[in-house]
Amino acid sequence: MVDARSLTRFGLVAGYALDTALGDPRRGHPVALFGRAAAALERRAWADSRSRGLAYAGACAGVATGLGLAAQVATRRRPVARFVTTALATWTVLGGRGLAREGLAMAGLLDSGDLPAARGRLSHLCGRDATGLDATELARAATESIAENTSDAVVAPLLWGAVAGLPGLLGYRALNTLDAMVGHRSPRHERFGWASARADDLANLVPSRIGALATVLCAPLVQGDPRRAWRAWRRDAPRHPSPNAGQVEAAFAGALGVRLGGVNSYAGRTEDRGTLGDGPAPGPADLRRSVRLSRAVGLAALAAAVAR
Repeated sequence: MVDARSLTRFGLVAGYALDTALGDPRRGHPVALFGRAAAALERRAWADSRSRGLAYAGACAGVATGLGLAAQVATRRRPVARFVTTALATWTVLGGRGLAREGLAMAGLLDSGDLPAARGRLSHLCGRDATGLDATELARAATESIAENTSDAVVAPLLWGAVAGLPGLLGYRALNTLDAMVGHRSPRHERFGWASARADDLANLVPSRIGALATVLCAPLVQGDPRRAWRAWRRDAPRHPSPNAGQVEAAFAGALGVRLGGVNSYAGRTEDRGTLGDGPAPGPADLRRSVRLSRAVGLAALAAAVAR
């Protein structure tokens, strides 16, 4: 009989293949359903309180992790069911194909000079205020989002799945979704979202650095220099306000030979992300290269996950 660890590996590979071939489920996406349930609970549970936010994060992530644990226990002696469940869960939590699709769509809009459409499309990648952004800033924002989400939506879930199986896959995705919903520093979520943001930071502490290392190793696949990528990663990552996003964004900047970072605006709040990398600002061609780099890093993460 195939052991549980091997079943998890096979399930991760199958789930990755499903995401690569099909992308996100078009209807009834479980992550979207989780998000709606979490939003409904927030409306009832919200208070300008860290302790209330901690209870909220614990309840939401706890339910997701508990479902994963229940599925893992239920399929303990059913290898086919364990494989299928792991594959479907992996497909659900990964976002590699969707990320690539949005990056290529943005590059096409920038190439055609359709800035209004490109500004509208940016919301599919990140929450940055696109009003008034020119082509250069739109390309930078999209490239940064490709880098950050390669870690968040591909590398981290694969590694958590390898380490903790179904609870790791679902629990990580729940935390990452909560961070996107309430983890930003808006007046409403400054205190309530603190626990969600810090939990997501902890969950991504190791995956983001593994993703940055994979970026360095994959740099030659996009005509980049691994030494330049390493130098940018080690030198520039601390300039970024995020302890994790800066790791992979700096490595991407070095691998692509472009300059990322700067001042961004989010719903009226500005944030200085420092200067990441050397060279010119990215353009549409660099954005396409970032998509290829993202795919390569995802494959490297899969290899690391199944080799464990």
